[in-house]
Amino acid sequence: MKRREFITLLGGAAAWPLAARAQQTTPVPRIGWLTTGDPTSYRFSLAAFRGGLRELGYVEGRNVTIEYRWAEGNPARLPELANQLVQQQVDVILAGGSIGARAAKDATSVIPIVAAGAGDLVDLGLVTSLARPGGNLTGFVTVGAETAAKRVQFMTEIMPQGRRAAVLWNPGASNAGLEWKVLKESAPAVGLAFAPYEARTLQDLDNALAAIARSGADMLIVVNDPFMFTHRKSIVEAAGKSRLPANYGFREYVDDGGLMSYGPSISDGYHRAALYVDKILKGAKPGDLPVVLPTKIELVINLKTAKALGLTVPPTLLATADEVIE
Repeated sequence: MKRREFITLLGGAAAWPLAARAQQTTPVPRIGWLTTGDPTSYRFSLAAFRGGLRELGYVEGRNVTIEYRWAEGNPARLPELANQLVQQQVDVILAGGSIGARAAKDATSVIPIVAAGAGDLVDLGLVTSLARPGGNLTGFVTVGAETAAKRVQFMTEIMPQGRRAAVLWNPGASNAGLEWKVLKESAPAVGLAFAPYEARTLQDLDNALAAIARSGADMLIVVNDPFMFTHRKSIVEAAGKSRLPANYGFREYVDDGGLMSYGPSISDGYHRAALYVDKILKGAKPGDLPVVLPTKIELVINLKTAKALGLTVPPTLLATADEVIE
């Protein structure tokens, strides 16, 4: 071997470990996950987000890490969990729901935040405008109070004889107040009397569901918010035991055995949130990414549950449904 070739080979061999070490120390981006629920209640949302990441080339555990913070159904824990993610110095926070977005925003003005499943971010004061959010937060709006009136209409089509509706809602949720207002305004047109039942905590929820079961209500309307969404299994089961037809804002309730839902797709919002996370990891500023309003509104009916309740769903309503679960 010639001397020059030997020196080149030796130099390459010496450089290789350095290159390998440099490649091994390339930081893997870290995403903070902040939600009110737990892995079970948010399984559809998490699957949608992971699916969106995979489509963009991210594989969890390989080229991206997700730091999970679950409030386990207790919204009061969100500020603490948000602060943990800030201390971990994650690259971006995926915040679930309006309350999660608020907790993340209160915890940091530096780390980028993408909200999913949230209410009106402008009305909440979390962004300055939809087109130019400004600051460190943007996201995907999923909750729309205007769908509440349509939900009531669908219930009266299934139960034209119904006159009394129990309304389960969380007065501590920002969007819930707007939705409750829409519901009350829609009552005269459909001939319903609404009786509100409040629940801010799990104990409140247990008490409210027990009171609703004794109330003699003809139907149940559940107002949207992350707390109710997290505990939807308990709500659906209670409605079933009371043989009470119920309408919900999101299809996840129906997937878990609820009768009917009408509203935006939470999973679609989480799926698309992955795109904004990708853009931010590549250098985009959240303040320059427009807030996205829901584009997919779906009516989902569970025929199995309808039959168990002894209800006949009108053919016209079945024809309107985006999906019918047999």
